[in-house]
Amino acid sequence: MVFHMKTTLNIDDALMIQLKTEAARQQRTMSEMVEVALRRFLDQEVTRGAPRPLPTFSSGGHLVDISDREALYKVLDDFSLYK
Repeated sequence: MVFHMKTTLNIDDALMIQLKTEAARQQRTMSEMVEVALRRFLDQEVTRGAPRPLPTFSSGGHLVDISDREALYKVLDDFSLYK
């Protein structure tokens, strides 16, 4: 036994015109068209796979050892925008 749920969607007017036109061309209902599109989209999301690794780069080193509080404060004071 197959159950269908009715729902209301707000769809952009231009997109709705495209949907109606394509559904008529394929002799399908708009519901069928939307259901197929949603299934394809959701299947794509699941099978997309692992994300690509983030890029890495060399920053050229650090200006100060952040564990040295006094050195850190000095660098921050030197680069202060409020001078």
